[in-house]
Amino acid sequence: MKKPIRESIKKPSKNAFPPSAAKVVKPATSKSAAKPVAVKPAAAKVPAARMSLSEVMAILEKLGTEQTRKTWARHGAKGPMFGVLFGELFKLMKRIDVDHELARELWATGNVDARNLAMKIADPMAMTPSELDRWAIENPLRMCNLYIATLAAEGPHARSKLHEWMNSSNESLLASGWTLLGRLSDLDESFPEDQLLSGIESIEKSIHSAPNDVKSDMNRTLITIGGRSSATRKAVLAAAKRIGEVTVDHGQTACKTPDVAQAVEKSWARSEAKFGSPAAHERSMKSMRRRC
Repeated sequence: MKKPIRESIKKPSKNAFPPSAAKVVKPATSKSAAKPVAVKPAAAKVPAARMSLSEVMAILEKLGTEQTRKTWARHGAKGPMFGVLFGELFKLMKRIDVDHELARELWATGNVDARNLAMKIADPMAMTPSELDRWAIENPLRMCNLYIATLAAEGPHARSKLHEWMNSSNESLLASGWTLLGRLSDLDESFPEDQLLSGIESIEKSIHSAPNDVKSDMNRTLITIGGRSSATRKAVLAAAKRIGEVTVDHGQTACKTPDVAQAVEKSWARSEAKFGSPAAHERSMKSMRRRC
């Protein structure tokens, strides 16, 4: 009896087919080869509309309070004012950012609050020498000498203004000059240290006989210079010991004259480990007129 045909046919081996007859497996298509998906371009960010002088003045008027007007008056503010706290000015500054044209318009109003805001939104690179002089003289609040000096220190006329103001017979300019020396000590790493040491000597000789506001700025500048380096720290501490107590008339305010030695040592304790010096710490932060 013959075997069934299906049993007589041998199963081909795996290699029985020539390579050309083998099943071709298509490689998997990678994602990169896929048809690109059309992506809509992001819409361009529309810049915020520039605020007008009338708009800003209306906002300042709404923010003013009688209590703050009394406070600013005690600090020597003269002229029209709404009485706006610096915290509110900071919020408004963030909306405006930098607008030197608006800053000039605000200053021209003569309004105390408008001028305080102007010092925050002004462009230091656009400040002219005559503008710096005028703002320093017309500064609405004694405590804002620091803002004016910072504007000068951040701009191209810093060193020329330092020389002019330090030799001025105008008390407002002289006070701003001493404050500017302190700002350059903090902000300008290339400022000659021998000029700072010379400044310490001049303060030691004349601080007790200086006009009240100039005396206050000298005292603050000693503290600032004391934070520049280990050498200026040593020189300031020695000078402070010889100077003794500095008496400043702060009027009917709660302000107090800081003790130079204590303030210098506190500033080093806060800054030395992380930044190396109080001056380096100051340079790591935003401009003081735009952060407070």
